[in-house]
Amino acid sequence: MAGGPVADVHPEHAQLQADRIYLGWQHVLLHPDPGPPPKRPSPPEEPEAETSVEQWAQAERLSQDLQNRPVKIFRTFMVLLAVLLVGMGLSRTMSWSFVLIGLVAALGVALICTYAIYQGDRAVRHRLAEERARRERARAQRARELFLAQEEHARRYREWQEKKERYDRQVSWYAVAVPDDIDRIDVAGGTLPGWSALITLIGATRLYSGGHLTVLDLSEGAIAKDLIELAARGGDDPLVWVLPGDLPKLDLGATLSAEAFADVLAHVVSVSEDHHTTRDLSFDNAILERVLEVLGENATINQVTAALRALAQVGDPRDDLRNGLITATQLERIGTLFGRGVSDRVVIERAWALESQLRKLEALGSEAVRLPPARLRVVSMDRQAGVFGNRVLGTYVTTALTHILRQAPASDRPWYHTIIVAGADKLRGDVLDRLMDACETSRTGLVLTYRSLTPTVRERLGRGHAAVAFMRLGNAEDARVASEHVGAGHRLELARLTETISATVGGGDASYTSTVGDAEDGGQGRGSGAAGLKEGITVSTEWGRAASKTTAESERALHRSREFLVEPHELQQLPTTSVIVTDATAHGRRVRLADANPAILTFPKTTLSELEDVTAASARLPEQWPEPATEAAVKSVSAVDAPPNLGPPPPRLDWRRPR
Repeated sequence: MAGGPVADVHPEHAQLQADRIYLGWQHVLLHPDPGPPPKRPSPPEEPEAETSVEQWAQAERLSQDLQNRPVKIFRTFMVLLAVLLVGMGLSRTMSWSFVLIGLVAALGVALICTYAIYQGDRAVRHRLAEERARRERARAQRARELFLAQEEHARRYREWQEKKERYDRQVSWYAVAVPDDIDRIDVAGGTLPGWSALITLIGATRLYSGGHLTVLDLSEGAIAKDLIELAARGGDDPLVWVLPGDLPKLDLGATLSAEAFADVLAHVVSVSEDHHTTRDLSFDNAILERVLEVLGENATINQVTAALRALAQVGDPRDDLRNGLITATQLERIGTLFGRGVSDRVVIERAWALESQLRKLEALGSEAVRLPPARLRVVSMDRQAGVFGNRVLGTYVTTALTHILRQAPASDRPWYHTIIVAGADKLRGDVLDRLMDACETSRTGLVLTYRSLTPTVRERLGRGHAAVAFMRLGNAEDARVASEHVGAGHRLELARLTETISATVGGGDASYTSTVGDAEDGGQGRGSGAAGLKEGITVSTEWGRAASKTTAESERALHRSREFLVEPHELQQLPTTSVIVTDATAHGRRVRLADANPAILTFPKTTLSELEDVTAASARLPEQWPEPATEAAVKSVSAVDAPPNLGPPPPRLDWRRPR
């Protein structure tokens, strides 16, 4: 961030900056989800084909016994034969010489059989010892492999734990702002709730950074209602005029010179006419200048309309004389302002047209009082009034404000005073051009919102040093124009939470409450509220109340998002608060998708730092922003300072180390 360190972007450390115009938040995850933890290794089970050593030994002995059984039987026979021979020798049945020969043969064969049986048993014992050794070596190998697997799991788990901690602690919503050297912000498309969110965000950040704000609401949708409540909670006393009801207390334009006042009124009259040249506008301006010259300084609208009636020969001028709107001398001078003949008829017709439209402003300033100073001023149109009357009133306020800006000196601080015109597509192109020029000259910030991209709007969209923001485009042709302006091929990331919360907030009560109707002279001015912006958004705005009701499932969805290409059908399906912001930088035009929901500022993972600042700080200060290049150092420190956390153990896990 400009003007200070950007390495620490933790939400509670980030502050509003007066040199940034905040348009929303961008959902980006610098550290991807590491997924589930690595699975803990389990000791391998004994092979099913292998039996225990005792069972194997028993089977071997049984096999050996079966093999030795004939030998043992033959040996027994030889022993019995030897006994028989001895018996025969003792009974002198056989001579001892033959007995001795038989004994030697029988006992020799018995000894050979005994030796064979011994050799077989010895072989069985040898095979049993080898089998036990083999199985012990296999068990030791499995133990070593399990130990190595556990060590590897411990290392991978530490890595996963570090990634998980970075993932859980990372900021996921970054501010989308434009620098204050941008002269204007054009907002194309959008719905009334979307405008409400965007204007609340822009207005709140400007007010809380010390600026002043004027909102001209031509949308008839009370889109600044949340902003008014938020400003009041923050200690301001907003001034709200609801026209035409508050026309008597509206003193805008009262200090203009006669020439400027005539120019304002001429533009007001031209609101219903499509001028391709300035001929008629100049003609109207000439008539009004001469009328104001007759009426003198500080002439009111009702005096002007009375003079125009006299000039157009409409009604009885004696009624205006009795009401004190004009004097007899003024009436006589008005009758001789223009010559007679053909031109007289032209003047009469034009004066009649001027009077018929300016009479809607007759009550202007008739009951003007001194109002307390306010940093937030809202001028709105009553939706119950006529459409044409509201266009007249909107044109008057815009043109009068333009003249005031033209007379004011240039501000030392750009965007210190910000003007928001909602529904600017209801104004004529020349009225918009004059307002743009006056704001640029006086260094006043200007935000224009257009409901549809009319030819007049297309000619001026992004003209000059302006940023352009696109919201939901309902019309297919408007969506096509917007996609061409942004450029094909841009892939943007849309947070699921944007779609979730946008669907829960509707239009609400589309009406203002006037704050100037009961205003008294010499108000106390703005209070010194101590409520923070986050708390104010949560309590005072519909968006904050909707966000506070977010379910646990939606909280888990904070990190979920989907990508889409900038195409006409996608622009027609944008969530209510989605804003595609395009602005020019030293490195070319950049395109970002933001969520203008002001309640995002209250989220625990939102920062007022921009993504570009954070990534730049990450490159400059790697020790504070761990990246893959520094992960090894982090792992080595963790391995020394902290014991390995191997996660929940599986059943029947033997953690004994091999001896």
